[in-house]
Amino acid sequence: MSNLQEMHGKRECLPRLLRVAMVTTHPIQYQTPWLQLLSARADVDLHVFFAMLPTPEQQGSEFGVAFAWDLPLLEGLNYTLMSNQSPSPSVTTFRGCDTPDVYQRLREGSYDAVIVNGWGSKTALQALLACRRLRLPCIVRGEANGLRARGLAKRLAHRLLLSQYAAYLSIGQQNRRYYLQSGCDERKIFDTPYCVDNQRFASQAHKVLQTQDRSALRRAFGLCPDSTTFLFSGKLIAKKRPLDVIAALARVAAKAGRVQLLIVGDGPLRDDLKAAAVGLPVVFAGFLNQGDIARAYAASDCLVLPSDAGETWGLVVNEAMASGLPAIVSDQVGCANDLVRAGETGQVFPCSDVEKLAEWMQISAGQPTLLAHWGERAERHVATHYCFERVVDGVVAALAKVVSASPARPPRVAP
Repeated sequence: MSNLQEMHGKRECLPRLLRVAMVTTHPIQYQTPWLQLLSARADVDLHVFFAMLPTPEQQGSEFGVAFAWDLPLLEGLNYTLMSNQSPSPSVTTFRGCDTPDVYQRLREGSYDAVIVNGWGSKTALQALLACRRLRLPCIVRGEANGLRARGLAKRLAHRLLLSQYAAYLSIGQQNRRYYLQSGCDERKIFDTPYCVDNQRFASQAHKVLQTQDRSALRRAFGLCPDSTTFLFSGKLIAKKRPLDVIAALARVAAKAGRVQLLIVGDGPLRDDLKAAAVGLPVVFAGFLNQGDIARAYAASDCLVLPSDAGETWGLVVNEAMASGLPAIVSDQVGCANDLVRAGETGQVFPCSDVEKLAEWMQISAGQPTLLAHWGERAERHVATHYCFERVVDGVVAALAKVVSASPARPPRVAP
């Protein structure tokens, strides 16, 4: 039995072998690991349906940089690429994934249940409609939370939509709260915490620091070797409010000095950020792929994420914490309640309050030992509670729930 099994108890087993379909837009680096774990179970026969395999240009549309993830995202998966009929294929727009053949795929598979990734794509809603027609239980895993203001019409529409699912996979506290506010039955909500490959990020960061000390890493980025280093990592887009970090840094640098900011990522705000950073200790590293990002985490002392409510979770916080960094995040970041324990793994400040952000950055910069202590706690926190094994636990519990309420599917007929 693994350490995680000892920690969380014996893993639940399904009453029989279940044929399960997963419908999603494209291979996602944060999704593949738990799908691999689910596929490896003896009591689950999983088949994944993708709407598209994005080109480097499509993958990097919001980054402003064409790229392909440097991770094997299809290994260990039994999958099918559906026929995307969209005239403008995209993984970031609702109509970018249009796969009417999902009905035929699910009908032919004799599945016991279907998991669908959210409802933000046409493919996801086509999968739900197919499940309703086929009388298949459909389980949804979405990111929505109650932090973003929504009009009455949209709230009512979401309430009606959510009533069509058989179960809900909750990624965190705010997501669970949103389901409950939308009228979902609490007994049908299962915890599947949003997470990253903690072991990979931790081992990469530790390996980097074993081969190169932090001062040398900082010099390689063009940073001062002995200044407290804050990190912003993500798309340079409006909802992430990167200009707030630069504005806060300017206040801290004027008062305390010996602070600097490393910005990792690219996007439409790049030129505006560079203009705002003139004369400040800010280094722009550009986009770094998953194999390179460990150097940025290892070179830094603390992550800063000032996003607005458009940041439904903020997986960069998981990455940073798995790499041993604490985080200062706004109260509108979806993961704030889950990952950031004030005074233990980081701090939370009111969104858009640059003065408060600067205050926490200044306090943190003056206590490097405290930052390191918070980072150790943060790493333990995500490793224990936000891991793929717990995602699979929640998925299996949801499958057991919905299948017990549905008749067994007839055996699949070979073509």
